[in-house]
Amino acid sequence: MSYSIDLSGRVALVTGASSGLGAQFARTLAKSGAAVVLAGRRTDRLKELRAEIEAHDGDAHVVELDVTDVDSIKSAVAHAETEVGTLDILINNSGVSTTQKLLDVTPEDYDFVMDTNTRGAFFVAQEVGKRMVARARGAAPGTFTGGRIVNIASMAGLRVLSQIGVYAMSKAAVIHMTRAMALEWGRFGINVNAICPGYIDTEINHHHWSSDAGQKLVNMLPRKRIGKPADLDTTLMMLCANESHFVNGAIIQADDGFGI
Repeated sequence: MSYSIDLSGRVALVTGASSGLGAQFARTLAKSGAAVVLAGRRTDRLKELRAEIEAHDGDAHVVELDVTDVDSIKSAVAHAETEVGTLDILINNSGVSTTQKLLDVTPEDYDFVMDTNTRGAFFVAQEVGKRMVARARGAAPGTFTGGRIVNIASMAGLRVLSQIGVYAMSKAAVIHMTRAMALEWGRFGINVNAICPGYIDTEINHHHWSSDAGQKLVNMLPRKRIGKPADLDTTLMMLCANESHFVNGAIIQADDGFGI
């Protein structure tokens, strides 16, 4: 018996889509038939990804977005809906981190992480959520009432790790934010869930895994391996599927057992 998830006719906004997990999420959604809006600051990279997706017969669009700027968020969401159509899916993925001991964290370091990971994630979800709620109330046009919001948290939000304390704090807030949104917006058919990835090999951290420190960390993991972005595909698709209407407020660990 086989099972496939068809997202044809759905429009998905992916933040932080210029690289890493965001780019993989966009590819996966496009392969399933969704029209994907690629959002981020590096529009040159987004255009490259758009060309890649279109070369495989996918539907992709580019909008410039700085999640630390509320005006930019409002403009990007409005642009996406004007160009592509009402948003049915949000992958709230933008994130940054610093590596340092808590005693060394400066106000600038703290704001850098929190403004993107927590504040930015909140106001992106809020802007999309407003439009989804308006459709559910019949106050805005759209053929699909409800929606799917997937916040990308981290296993660090569930298990504090050394030298990334502020990052862990920011992602813990995203986890609680997910539950709060699921509680308030669930009655409108909007499902809000979070994925907590473990250690994933992306272009940002790829060099680290071959270093002595990286190898030491890998050997501490339950199965002594790190994941690939594609390892999150099935979790993502399950949460985005039309059939997942009974999954709301879930915090799903996709960390190869690290959080056990």
